Amino acid sequence: MSRARSMVSPPILLVIITVILVRAQRATSETTTTEFIFQGFKGNQSQFQLEGDSTIKSNGLLRLTDRKSNLAGTAFYNKPVRLLDNNSTVRSFSTCFVFVIMPSSANNRGFGFTFALSPTPNRRDAGASQYLRLLNERNDGDPRNHVFAVEFDTVQGFKDETNRIGNHMGLNFNSLSSEVQEPVAYYNKDGKKEEFQLVSGEPIQVFLDYEGPTNTLNLTVYPTRLGSKPRVPLISKQVPKLIEIVQEEMFVGFTAATGRDQSSAHYVMGWSFSSGGPVAAATLNLSELPPPPPPNREKKRGYNVKIIALIVALSAVISIMFLLFVIFMIYKRRLQQEEILEDWEIDHPHRLRYRDLYAATDGFKENRVIGTGGFGTVYKGKLASSDLIAVKKIVPNSRQGVREFMAEIESLGRVRHRNLVNLQGWCKHRSDLLLIYDYIPNGSLDSLLYSVPRRSSAVLPWDARLEIAKGIASGLLYLHEEWEQMVVHRDVKPSNVLIESNMNPRLGDFGLARLYERGSMSETTGLVGTIGYMAPELARNGKPSDAFAFGVLLLERKPTDSGTFFLVDWVMDLHARGEILSAVDPRLGSDYDGREARVALAVGLLCCHQKPASRPSMRGVLKFLNGEEEVVEIDDEWGYSKSSRSDFGSNFVGYVSSSTSIPSSSSAFDTRIISTSHVTSGGYRKKCLFQYELDASYLFIHELRTSAYSTLN
Repeated sequence: MSRARSMVSPPILLVIITVILVRAQRATSETTTTEFIFQGFKGNQSQFQLEGDSTIKSNGLLRLTDRKSNLAGTAFYNKPVRLLDNNSTVRSFSTCFVFVIMPSSANNRGFGFTFALSPTPNRRDAGASQYLRLLNERNDGDPRNHVFAVEFDTVQGFKDETNRIGNHMGLNFNSLSSEVQEPVAYYNKDGKKEEFQLVSGEPIQVFLDYEGPTNTLNLTVYPTRLGSKPRVPLISKQVPKLIEIVQEEMFVGFTAATGRDQSSAHYVMGWSFSSGGPVAAATLNLSELPPPPPPNREKKRGYNVKIIALIVALSAVISIMFLLFVIFMIYKRRLQQEEILEDWEIDHPHRLRYRDLYAATDGFKENRVIGTGGFGTVYKGKLASSDLIAVKKIVPNSRQGVREFMAEIESLGRVRHRNLVNLQGWCKHRSDLLLIYDYIPNGSLDSLLYSVPRRSSAVLPWDARLEIAKGIASGLLYLHEEWEQMVVHRDVKPSNVLIESNMNPRLGDFGLARLYERGSMSETTGLVGTIGYMAPELARNGKPSDAFAFGVLLLERKPTDSGTFFLVDWVMDLHARGEILSAVDPRLGSDYDGREARVALAVGLLCCHQKPASRPSMRGVLKFLNGEEEVVEIDDEWGYSKSSRSDFGSNFVGYVSSSTSIPSSSSAFDTRIISTSHVTSGGYRKKCLFQYELDASYLFIHELRTSAYSTLN
């Protein structure tokens, strides 16, 4: 019996001893603490690992960097500190230190320093300047860094978009971008925040306390001249993210750097630290700390009195000459940019300064050009307010350009609608005439439909095409019926419709627009518009029709060079045979609503009706397109006379300019006409009527198939 016990007892005893040893080891590790205090650092070189420019001065100051450029230094306590318990929680720790930052000069300071927790005291791969000898460009933000730092930043910050405050403190996790930052300040006895400068040359004390059980970090900073620690910390925040940073053992210390053009000397006067226990870091006795470094004073050198007098005299003469030169250049520049206002300019607001537009477009450089037109070039610009604009510069010495300029200011300058281009303002500088619009990134509908190559390889969905048509109709309805005066655009076409990023259309280019009082629309005195988009009766009675142009646009075809194909007749023939859907863009396949397509094509035909009285208003068009009313039946007298289907001819009299917003591959029929000739009776009237009827039919059919065919091709 006793023998059996002797055989069993040793294993049991071994297990018991093992358990005791493990528990003792855990208890030892859990109670491991680190505490130290340095009332100055004289004679303590062996307790630090110094790298770079860091050194301990003979008077006991720990200098991280000198005032010279492009320096970096680190100073870490040479023994690792246990900061992670066995239950994977960050231990409480506390530190207190006093530092001084001495600028190179009153206007030269930077870049600051950090108190850091690092897995290694060797930060040799870290960069200077904004990287503060803590990280570098390659590893900034890398979670494998395991670096936590309290940043004392004296310049604009690591990244302007994140650290906009120059004199600030921040909490950084694996990055030089501060997740938490505050301007350097303390709370006085009345609870008010008092800001002060880090780069002041006076001693500044810092208290940093981290409570492990609550993950709370408290940070207090204040000038030592206050005497006592403020009751309210500057930063008090839970930082659970610290568990992702801290490893079982970490090194604690300081890093600092200067830059090429910005530099300061960074000193630590005293430092205490405590971790692993409830006791906070020991308070430093300020009277026992080494004195701060003296202010930066340049050595005085003796110079000969005559040399000094000569230098002063030459400096005065050069200064006067330079001042006179500056005054002359300013005066010359103002003369060049002087703008004399005429009477009509005073009556139209929203006038912008030429110098602002010149700066916004980089001097109207070619790389800013985003389009050209018959009477000007359009530039992309950016104002000082960061607003993007489009600036249309009218061709100098263009009589018709001046008319367009005035027309746009008069009409578009006061209207506001979500489907009309917003004219921000205008400018006249000598012979330069400029119109300023909102910048619309998607360009024109014309470029989405007909450009070669197209702006997008995808085919515009039917829903988007229909919404674009409704938007244009809504803008025209506002101009015709809802604004204080009636505005007739007179040049509705795809190249004058701009598309926003959300595919909302905006009708622009009001250079040919006319304003009328309600019920007093008069005849025009010439042929104005773009061939193919002008109503046939314009040559007979001089009355323009935006409805006709909208119908052509709705059919979405550009003219071809063939003289045997008549778009309107072709679509009307399909409609008569009940096959109007054959005119739908074949690239859509079956991915469109047949009922909506029938309505859209029928509305396009109605808008191009030979009889102006039979064309619907824009309000009626919207009701048709929205399904609120059925499209009226097209009567038998709709079609054009077959006798008009002869060659187009080239007998227009007046100013003709190719619409340069249309690609070179488009037909020459899409040509803008501005004729100053009066429309008279006789052969000329018949000739113009013949030409416009032919062109309307011709473009009409060609535009129709693109209504379902080309809106984003």
